[in-house]
Amino acid sequence: MAAAAFTAAVIIVCSAAFFALPAKLVNADVGQPDIAVPALSDVHCASYCVYDKTTGYIVLSMNPEDRIYPASMTKIMTCMLSLEYLDTSAKLTVSPSALAGLGSDSSLMGVLEGEKVKVSELLYGLMLPSGNDAANVLGEGCVEAFFEKYPAGGTTLNSDGVNAQYILDTLGDTQEHILSMRKLDAFAVLMNLRASKLGCKGTHFVNACGLPDNDHYTTAYDLTLIMAAASELEDFRTLISAPSHVFAATNRHKADAWDYVKNSNYLLYDPWLASKTANGTDSHLSAVIGGKTGTTSQAGKGLTIYTVNENGHELMISICGIPQDYYFYTTMYLASVTAYGNLACWEADPVTRVYGTTGDYKYVNAPANEQPMFDPLINPGDEPVGYDPIVETPTPTPVEEEMPDEPEVEPGTPLELFVKSNPVISAVIGGFMLLIIILNIVLWVRINRIKKAAEIRAKRLQSRKK
Repeated sequence: MAAAAFTAAVIIVCSAAFFALPAKLVNADVGQPDIAVPALSDVHCASYCVYDKTTGYIVLSMNPEDRIYPASMTKIMTCMLSLEYLDTSAKLTVSPSALAGLGSDSSLMGVLEGEKVKVSELLYGLMLPSGNDAANVLGEGCVEAFFEKYPAGGTTLNSDGVNAQYILDTLGDTQEHILSMRKLDAFAVLMNLRASKLGCKGTHFVNACGLPDNDHYTTAYDLTLIMAAASELEDFRTLISAPSHVFAATNRHKADAWDYVKNSNYLLYDPWLASKTANGTDSHLSAVIGGKTGTTSQAGKGLTIYTVNENGHELMISICGIPQDYYFYTTMYLASVTAYGNLACWEADPVTRVYGTTGDYKYVNAPANEQPMFDPLINPGDEPVGYDPIVETPTPTPVEEEMPDEPEVEPGTPLELFVKSNPVISAVIGGFMLLIIILNIVLWVRINRIKKAAEIRAKRLQSRKK
């Protein structure tokens, strides 16, 4: 009997081990539901403007020429001028004046006085963490480069048609004093000159970073004009589309990766949010290239972004003055204005020139029907699948209403899956269990024989006693 109990225990242990072993591993899909954007009437902001750079017309707007405070959207202009005046591989030294007046409420890249930093690193520090310190260092560097390249009294003029004499006359000061004490004032002169050349009628800058000042203002429309001009620069497009950046070591930050920063334009990560209007109409948005955010208590929240429509038109979209009580809904407000603006652009020119959905140009956390079908930007020559050239827009793949609870795996019971995935282990376990069954049968036969022999002996003893 002890042998039979031992055998039973072995069978139980082997069976538990068998079913505890995992079947084929799969990745869970928790699912991302479709989210509807708010209607335009439910967007709480001071103003917005959707400017079609391709045609030069506004396609959608609300109070586009009302004065607003741009906050860090100022840095679009700072970035554009820096890319024009500075070599991205050169290094700039952080001066005390660049860090002066930047309080604890300033957004910072984190550079230190005396630090020698590459211009390219400062540009990432300007556009991703929105560093006011980076803006000032770049602004000062631009002024030094401007005086060197376009000296007063010379014949060489910059793209705006002036040289250093223009700054001297505007500020009414000497070059020596400006370069020693007023470089950021001089940079503001260059900013305002460029804004004027771009046709901005409601803009005046007094600093490079966007810190609050009553004389530092612009409009939603002017911001789209500035973004349109900056978008002509390839390096600018690279900067605004970067999801993150890791900073390299310097003379003051001795180790690489001394900071890791992410883009604060969340529509960059999930452009599918703007793929439909509030009532589910396809917006015909193809790609969100990137943009710049801006926030202060005086300005509220705002964003200016660069998008591409299915018809190939480039749209610059600015939303300004979102009140503090609605900060949490900023991305959805931007998505709403983006969706309706792209739809208006499409309705004016309904011809497919850029194939794909928003997901085709970014890897995004999106519902299944918004995930990439092909990726022509990353893989040149990649051909669209499932598109009929006669139809202007692709027909989405039908999605079943009822989704299975379990992830997709090969059909069969857990035992069948295990056997298919692990044939050698299955054979060993099967042979071992067969051996146990045979041993059980042998033991059962022997036990029965012993019982019968005992019964015969007992009968013989009884007969003898009689």
